[in-house]
Amino acid sequence: MGYFPDWRPAAGATVLPDEKLPLTQAVPMSLQHLLAMSGSTILAPLIMGFDPNVAVFFSGIGTLLFFAVTGGRVPSYLGSSFAFIAVIMAATGFAGGGPNPNIAVALGGIIAAGLVYALIGLVVMAIGAGWVEKLMPPAVTGAIGMSIGLNLAPVAVKQLAGSHAHLSIALATVLCMAMVSVYGRQATRRIAVLIALLFGYGLVLALGNGLGLVPGIDFAAVAAAPWFGVPNFTAPRFEWSAVSLIAPVAIVLVAENLGHIKALGAITGQSMDRYIGRGFLGDGLATMLAGAGGGTGVTTYAENIGVMAMTRVYSTLIFPMAAAIAIFLGLSPKFGAVLQTIPAPVLAGLAVSVFGLIASAMARIWVDNKVDFSDPRNLFTVGVALILGAGDFTVNIGNFSLGGIGTSTFAALVLYQLLGIGRRA
Repeated sequence: MGYFPDWRPAAGATVLPDEKLPLTQAVPMSLQHLLAMSGSTILAPLIMGFDPNVAVFFSGIGTLLFFAVTGGRVPSYLGSSFAFIAVIMAATGFAGGGPNPNIAVALGGIIAAGLVYALIGLVVMAIGAGWVEKLMPPAVTGAIGMSIGLNLAPVAVKQLAGSHAHLSIALATVLCMAMVSVYGRQATRRIAVLIALLFGYGLVLALGNGLGLVPGIDFAAVAAAPWFGVPNFTAPRFEWSAVSLIAPVAIVLVAENLGHIKALGAITGQSMDRYIGRGFLGDGLATMLAGAGGGTGVTTYAENIGVMAMTRVYSTLIFPMAAAIAIFLGLSPKFGAVLQTIPAPVLAGLAVSVFGLIASAMARIWVDNKVDFSDPRNLFTVGVALILGAGDFTVNIGNFSLGGIGTSTFAALVLYQLLGIGRRA
């Protein structure tokens, strides 16, 4: 068996990872995956004050790198990770709105997180993933994920602050995303973030640019931007305070990616456990590369797993095509200028929706895996982790700082193991 699969033509309704579609079907499918990832991949950098065009560019580069490292055997798209938002805003002192002036410091931390993540991948490749699964059972991974969403709550609430018009547009955006998620067709639900973004954008155009009731969108920068050009790359700067705050996010990414690879194995009917280490390594290297040029940390996207489950098309060849389109868009300053015009109330509404879903969706891990909450071990592990994460409990020792996401992650990992000493199960 070679490093890459010998992709054979698809023969049935279900297209397996080592099968391929005709180009006429593969291109539309890659566009669908691009749409699925676009809302979140654009939203995360805008909240952190990063250039969304650079983030889109590195999401494409990172996906190609992940494809190469995993030997084209794990169907995944890499987009902006929300796990970095709270720690980056804390490390840079960024309160939201416009470009982040301290982005270089954040990039050093992102590279450090990617390095830790990649090293974990190498260890898993050497000795297997059993120790990761034992360290991060569903009770722990659910607690870590929910802590991220709760930790981000103050960020979303601060963005809601403003005039009555600002709040109204933000809440209308929330309502739009909720309606699409509940009443939309399955294909539409996969791009609920993008649809809500477009709805809010259109609302501001109508009420602002059209009727003059709210501040309108200024398209001067869009008109001045060229169609093609090199993205606005930024060089990283390493400061220990930022590195110590951001690097622990690697543990969150491990838990996230482990769950995604397990989910892919379940829906494809082909176990991908032997590629877990390569998946960690590929994602870690992609995060380091993004951090080296001004992009956000990246992770495999559940949105794209949802698209695969819906279409039953799991061919890994779809994702390099989607990545190539993302890179092409990232090389268009005009596209980037359009992204920068997304109004603040729309971003606020999306933040409330997405951050809330990050928290609530983690409960599904507990439900699907039948986590026993009558067991005090699970109750205490989850309860303590949620309090530390929601309260953003931060530990400072000299120049070392561990934020709420880090302390909640550490507490969940350690407490679960300590409370298991001497127990039969």
